[in-house]
Amino acid sequence: MEKHPEQAYLDMLQHILTNGQKKQDRTGTGTLSVFGYQMRFDLSQGFPLFTTKRVPFRLIASELLWFIKGDTNIRYLLQHNNHIWDEWAFKKWVESDEYNGPDMTDFGRRCLIDNEFNEIYQKELQQFCERILTNDEFAEKYGDLGNVYGKQWRNWTASTGEELDQLKDAIEQIKNNPDSRRIIVNAWNPEDVINAGGKGSKAALPPCHAMFQFYVINGKLSCHLLQRSGDTFLGIPFNVASYSLLTHLIAHECGLEVGDFVHTISDAHIYSNHLEQVQEQLSRTPKALPQLRINNNKTSIFDIEMEDLTIEGYDPHPTIKAPVAV
Repeated sequence: MEKHPEQAYLDMLQHILTNGQKKQDRTGTGTLSVFGYQMRFDLSQGFPLFTTKRVPFRLIASELLWFIKGDTNIRYLLQHNNHIWDEWAFKKWVESDEYNGPDMTDFGRRCLIDNEFNEIYQKELQQFCERILTNDEFAEKYGDLGNVYGKQWRNWTASTGEELDQLKDAIEQIKNNPDSRRIIVNAWNPEDVINAGGKGSKAALPPCHAMFQFYVINGKLSCHLLQRSGDTFLGIPFNVASYSLLTHLIAHECGLEVGDFVHTISDAHIYSNHLEQVQEQLSRTPKALPQLRINNNKTSIFDIEMEDLTIEGYDPHPTIKAPVAV
C-alpha cells in the first residue's frame, strides 16, 4: 500500500523521538536533535498542508508574499493579521533607548512561566503592533527586521554596491536556461549573520532556510531547500507549505507542472516542551491533502496577492498548541 504523502513528515518526528540526542540550544529550552534529515514530497499528489493538525495557510501565504515583495518590515504582515514575526521587531523596540515601559528582559522565556508577566507582555506587544500599523515613523524605525529573507532574495547587496535580484534571476533562468545547475537563491550572507540579533547587527536573526535550488525536467519544476535548523513540530510544517507554494507560483509563471519538493534539514529537532504534542500528532491518521488554486488571470509571481490563492478540500485534525521558543 502506497504511503500517504504526509507520512514522510510523521516518520521524521518518530525518527527524532527514537534516535535524537539531547542538545542545548540558544533559547535555553533544550531539544532532541538529529543531524541531517531529508524528506521528499511529490507535489502532484496534493498540496502538503499537513492534516494531522491544522496548519494556517493564510499565515504561510502572507509571509511568503512578504518575502517575494522584498519587504522586511512587519507592517505588511500585521495588515494581514499575521503575527509570526512580531517578537523579533518587539525585541528591537524594548532594547532601544527610547523604550521606557515595564522590564521586558528575556520576555520569550518569562511569558511562558509567569502568568502575571505574560499579561503585561501581551499588553505591551499589542500596543507595539498598533503603533507599527498607525505610526509611519515608528514603523520605519522599529518594524524593520534588517537583512532578512526579503532583502536577500530580492536586493542582495554585492561588494560593488549593486543590488542583485536573486529570485527574479532564478525565474529568468528557469524560463531561458532550464537545464542549468545554478538556479539557486541564497539567503545566508556571512556579513549579515555574524552577531545577528545583537548590537550593530544587520539582521534580526540568521536565516533558518538558508538556500534553495530549482530543477526542471520533463516539463516539471522541483525545488530543494537546505535548512540549517528546523523546529520540526512548529516550524517545519510552515516551511514545507511555504516552499511548496513558492514552487507552485514559479511553475505557474513559467508554464510548468510541479514536480517534487525536497527538504534537507541539518539540525532537525524537537523542543523538550513539545514532546507531548508530538506524541499526540503521531497518534492521528493523516487525511487527504488539499489542492491549491492560483488565479489564472495573474501570470507573474510578483503580481500575486492573497486573494489570488485558494486552498480547497482542507479538513485537518484540530490545532495542537505548543509554546514558541524565541
